[in-house]
Amino acid sequence: MVDVTSFLSSLSPAEKLKLIGDLWDDLSSNPQNVPCHDWHKAELDRRKADLLQHPDSVLSEEELKSRLRESRGR
Repeated sequence: MVDVTSFLSSLSPAEKLKLIGDLWDDLSSNPQNVPCHDWHKAELDRRKADLLQHPDSVLSEEELKSRLRESRGR
């Protein structure tokens, strides 16, 4: 059996990010198999209701990018 902790610590940051992406892709290919706790579902429902009540609170992708650039001084 592989010692996961040792394996992970041996990876470079770029390799770790690649692994995270690969794991995410694998999980998202079968979302029905990913457990979701009741508190998480309730939070998602709360956020959805809030979004429906306040649609103007959402930033466009371009506005978000602009704000991020401003906050980084770019």
